[in-house]
Amino acid sequence: MILTSIYPKREYWVHKGQFGRLLIIAGSKVHTGSPIFNGMAALRSGCDLVTIVSPQRSADICANFAPDLITYPLSGDYLSKIHLKEILGLLGDKTALLMGGGLGRDKNVFEAILEIIKAVEIPCVLDAEALRALSGNLNVLRGKKAILTPHSGEFEALSGEKVSTEIEERKLQAKKFAQENGIVLVLKGHLDVVTDGMLTSINGSGSTLMTKGGFGDTLAGICAGILARGVSLFESASAATYINGKAGQLACEKYGESVLASDIFEFIPQVIAPKG
Repeated sequence: MILTSIYPKREYWVHKGQFGRLLIIAGSKVHTGSPIFNGMAALRSGCDLVTIVSPQRSADICANFAPDLITYPLSGDYLSKIHLKEILGLLGDKTALLMGGGLGRDKNVFEAILEIIKAVEIPCVLDAEALRALSGNLNVLRGKKAILTPHSGEFEALSGEKVSTEIEERKLQAKKFAQENGIVLVLKGHLDVVTDGMLTSINGSGSTLMTKGGFGDTLAGICAGILARGVSLFESASAATYINGKAGQLACEKYGESVLASDIFEFIPQVIAPKG
């Protein structure tokens, strides 16, 4: 994977925000880790500004974790439609949206997610609970610039198809779904399939030790961070699968069975650093 087109040599007169202003909608009273994984991975991937919108407890934990994360706390314990006006007002200057991780699977949460997807016009990455909300509601993706990042179970819920472990069959299933819905799909697994229905890339970086919770959140964060910089949907998704896998691989080599998803923050810089 050649990353120089995504991370070119910078001009002197660059400014804050020029390399991405990302809004993340994630987290809940119970699941407070997802927005941190999302946000830190996006920042480490070169996104300038990351704003996390999350229920109060989750937002406070994010703010305490790192001063680099801008946080906007929502009232209550979970996302709901009462927050829509606030959230849509925050989208104005943002260059990409990431939504889904840790939001919860309540009907009210799903309804809010779908309303946000309907309203959003900027490129977006939809993961975790956002994918669950889309099951049976794929029509809301029409005309959207979206990357979906399901694992096999989430893809089955979206498509109604059991996912093959045979890579050529897996590619065909992914391409068909992406083409029918006009999106870029990242079908996660031992080999990640990235496709827009025409172009397809396969990523083999990663480790069998990357089963700890959070590695999917870091992938979504990297993907959204790159997307926020103005990179195309397909290129963002392809680069993100490689970066997340390679950085995770390096973390696993160092920590073995003790590896944590948060260890990946240490290694993303090595993967995206210019070589030579």
